[in-house]
Amino acid sequence: MHTPHIICFGELLWDILPTGALPGGAPMNVAYHLHRLGLPASLVTRVGTDERGRELLNVVKEKGISAEGIQTDADTPTGIVLAQPGEAHEMHYDIVAPAAWDNIAYSEALAAAAARAAYFVFGSLAAREAVSAGTLLRLLDTPATKVLDINLRPPHFTPATLETLLHKADILKMNLSELELISNWYGQPATLAEKTDLLRNRFHIPTIIVTMGADGAAIDVEGQLHRHPGYKVEVADTVGSGDAFLAAFLSGIIRQAPVADTLDFAAALGALVASRTGGWPAYALEDIDAIRGGG
Repeated sequence: MHTPHIICFGELLWDILPTGALPGGAPMNVAYHLHRLGLPASLVTRVGTDERGRELLNVVKEKGISAEGIQTDADTPTGIVLAQPGEAHEMHYDIVAPAAWDNIAYSEALAAAAARAAYFVFGSLAAREAVSAGTLLRLLDTPATKVLDINLRPPHFTPATLETLLHKADILKMNLSELELISNWYGQPATLAEKTDLLRNRFHIPTIIVTMGADGAAIDVEGQLHRHPGYKVEVADTVGSGDAFLAAFLSGIIRQAPVADTLDFAAALGALVASRTGGWPAYALEDIDAIRGGG
């Protein structure tokens, strides 16, 4: 079977945690987990020519992820995020500006790469500044399946920008608070199904994924809602757990697995990553199977 290529567009940065600095950024997290699951993924981003940028380039290459789409910026520093855990293990982020990933430049080579991809993963954060936003909107003309991991980080979004991105999405992934915020812009839906119905119909999005932390996750596929209660683990931190969930979900789609199996696999990988520190923990497929089997 042909293995489809996946492009992940957006931020590459350092998460500055109380315990130290870890490489991160949602697009890179997704690319990392796709690679661990045996799927070719490349990153389109931009780092500074500073020491932090050089270190990130080395890490990306060490992880076996293509760095061909990583641009360098001599005038803007590599992005950093100051991250602090909250009371319920959720993370609070101060996304420092300026950052090199705000300046991802469009090129014909980049457009050609996007046109060859089967899936194009992007988020709202990369659209916070004009240069990267303009590049993203041009690349979204690709015939690839467009996967919006909405990833709202106040104050780095506007309703107008989000609406533009939502109209482009074939697959939308969001957490419960993001679903509630955006669906309430257009009405007063009461239930989870009503909220996903509203967004699916308004923006013509066939598949909507909703992660709900310790309460599991749900997937709305063409109006059919599938739920998973989640796997209970001792949480180390939640950095990258949603990104791992998305990568596992995409792997299930590519394998043409049943929706219930895809959701279960994604929930297990999300839980596994939450049980370990940072967004890029090492693991094997057997570790995911152990969670699914209760081991």
